[in-house]
Amino acid sequence: MSELVAAAPGARWVPGRLTPRSALALGLALVAAAFVWASTQGAYAITVNQLWQVLLQAVGAVPAPENAPEYLVFVNIRLPRLLMGVAAGAGLGLAGALMQGLFRNPLADPGLIGVSSGAALAAALTIVLGMHWLPDLPRTLGSWPLVAMAFGGGMVVTALIYGLAQADGGTRMGLMLLAGVAVNALALAGLGYLNFISTDEQLRNIQMWLLGSLGGARWSAVALVGAIVTVACGLGLALARPLNAIALGEAQAALLGVPVERTKRLAVLVTALAVGAVTAATGIIGFIGLVAPHWVRLVAGPDHRVVLPCSALLGATLVLVADVVARTIVKPAELPLGVLTAFIGVPLFLAMLRQFRSKV
Repeated sequence: MSELVAAAPGARWVPGRLTPRSALALGLALVAAAFVWASTQGAYAITVNQLWQVLLQAVGAVPAPENAPEYLVFVNIRLPRLLMGVAAGAGLGLAGALMQGLFRNPLADPGLIGVSSGAALAAALTIVLGMHWLPDLPRTLGSWPLVAMAFGGGMVVTALIYGLAQADGGTRMGLMLLAGVAVNALALAGLGYLNFISTDEQLRNIQMWLLGSLGGARWSAVALVGAIVTVACGLGLALARPLNAIALGEAQAALLGVPVERTKRLAVLVTALAVGAVTAATGIIGFIGLVAPHWVRLVAGPDHRVVLPCSALLGATLVLVADVVARTIVKPAELPLGVLTAFIGVPLFLAMLRQFRSKV
């Protein structure tokens, strides 16, 4: 396997780029800095000294005064939101790196396999028709029916697209791309119909969900999403060496002993799990999976042993920073997170199109 990695493009360090250790250290530093900054910002500002005291109180190092506002705000509201942001950004960043490595195209996005559109359609179905089918369920289970339906919808659509991409005993990435475009369009058409028949309140709920937010983060949701993203990251990082070989071409990777079909299946599964869990809990947060891997490759090269973990770290940083802006730029109101990530992602996506227009 070491020969496989050595033969892959970009697997060796190139002068002018960060070394793997430097890239990982920078990624960790960015996440830590963004986490501390995000912890102090919001409608109720917390100083760095107060934050340090709250952290000591939270771990039991010093006694916590009753009803201290900074302690209540941080532990009950801000901390679960920040942890959800880290999990969401890490999952989206890793998924984007996996899809770009699998398609061998820096313009690939996790949305290509339909998990986001499937989750959106299922969530809209739950919002519009759920009150007629099971009107008492939301009152007993809260938001969990919506989360479960969105996650299940993303998995079903991804499985459909993956099945349509099967030909000649293998997975054809070109077919997967075309199937993804078609099924995504069908899901968006269904979403448009549900918007048409929904009431004003239902339409507003659908639109707010589609725009994405970390505002609904609760400890139970953080634990579930964090666990799924952690497992997905563990599985995804194991694909670094096979993806390095696939960068040479599928035929060459197979000759080097890489299980190409197994790598494809696992990459699609990991992407679906990570993006499905994040989208079900937060709504659609776009462009993180597109821009994070691209920036990592610019500074550290295309070696997936660096791209995959650093994309997760950079994705977490971007979501934390975007969330701070979302909840401070129009405070005490909150701007939808998906709006900000689109404002960041669309210009960069257009710049990437210009840079790679000779290859697409």
